[in-house]
Amino acid sequence: MNPSTAHTKFRFWPRSLATRTAMVVLVGLILVQIAGLTIHALDRIDIQRLALARDMAVRVAGIYRTVVMTPPPSRDAVLSEMRRGPVLEATLGPNRPSEDMPEMPVPLQRLFRVNLSLVPVGGAQYRWKEVVVLGGPAWHRIVFGLHLPEGDWLEVTMAAEPPRPWHSPTFLLAFVLMTIVAAGLTVWAVRRLVAPVQTLAAAAEALGRDVNAPPLPEDGPLEVATAAAAFNTMAARIRRFVQDRTELLTAIGHDLRTPITRLKLRAEFVEDDEQRGKMLADLEELEAMVSATLAFGRDARNTESVSPIDLAELLRTVLDEAGDARPDAVDRLSYDGPAHLTIQARSLSLKRALANLVSNAVTYGGSAHIRLVPPSDGMITILVEDDGPGIRPQDLDRVFEPFQRGESSRNRETGGVGLGLPIARNIVRAHGGDVALANRASGGARATVTLPA
Repeated sequence: MNPSTAHTKFRFWPRSLATRTAMVVLVGLILVQIAGLTIHALDRIDIQRLALARDMAVRVAGIYRTVVMTPPPSRDAVLSEMRRGPVLEATLGPNRPSEDMPEMPVPLQRLFRVNLSLVPVGGAQYRWKEVVVLGGPAWHRIVFGLHLPEGDWLEVTMAAEPPRPWHSPTFLLAFVLMTIVAAGLTVWAVRRLVAPVQTLAAAAEALGRDVNAPPLPEDGPLEVATAAAAFNTMAARIRRFVQDRTELLTAIGHDLRTPITRLKLRAEFVEDDEQRGKMLADLEELEAMVSATLAFGRDARNTESVSPIDLAELLRTVLDEAGDARPDAVDRLSYDGPAHLTIQARSLSLKRALANLVSNAVTYGGSAHIRLVPPSDGMITILVEDDGPGIRPQDLDRVFEPFQRGESSRNRETGGVGLGLPIARNIVRAHGGDVALANRASGGARATVTLPA
């Protein structure tokens, strides 16, 4: 299926698991309510029809009993004296009723005939010979034709409204109240059920940023506790793997210091000045790589506590120290942002990360312009820009790998060993943020640092 077609098809389908679950449950609940209310309405229609049949049967039988117990010459006078109105008419005639209406459906006819037969009329000699029932609630009136024992027909016409199953003053209120209560309980239950999934997702995100993130609590329902235990086991294995790799790298770097020192001493005894200089330069570069490796290992095992720091002041301090190290670049160092901004962070490690970014900008771009953006959506943004040649697009992610540098666009002899950016990214991610590189449209590179406010 075409992704755009699938996107259009499911455009209105929510992405949240909690919303999807709540929607499905609510739709199912509404359908069940509609089915239940429909059954209730059908039962109400039957009850209304039964009540109507009984009421009409009693009234028709009463009129019939009055007529048959009255002498034939006086029947018209008695009928004329009876109370009549738009809802009831009674007449005598020699012919069978022939209203312009069809006979009532058989089930309804049976209902009215049964109720008429249950009403006493004064003895078997007074029973009618035949009953005709015309019309029905759909025609808003019912015509009863009763064949008198003497041969005449008594025609009784009564108004009849169609059943109204939904006609109730409290029906709509009850329906809305039930729906609101059910929706509230559904949303509450779904949130409780989905909360462990959100906790697991947050823990996975935290583990991706900081391998030393605290473990998940292994409580709650059995399935949730099992998933938390499995996640904690996985996190512990990843932590051991990273720790073993870091310790191995640090141990190798530490062990290399002694032979490097011996080689530097022996190089001093080389008589050829040119060869001695090259050997010492190579050893200095190798020693710098070892020092950077040891620093990388120390940062990976950093256990510094979190405390409130003034980020704006820290950035200005980093710029001042960069200016002290590179007096020729003081005029190309600048800060733009609020005078003070307090955050929770590990001050020493965060200072090291920012110092690495500023040092990179000064070393490779000849300048460093820091812009601190106030919090937005819970995140603080720090922009470190330079005016250098920029970075090749294919190297924007690669330079964050250990010992990787963008050699074609930046001078290797004036730079480090390729651990500054990896160290900076590890530190910032351990704070819950991230670092990304991009080229500026006006030239130069930009490092974007995001940190939780």
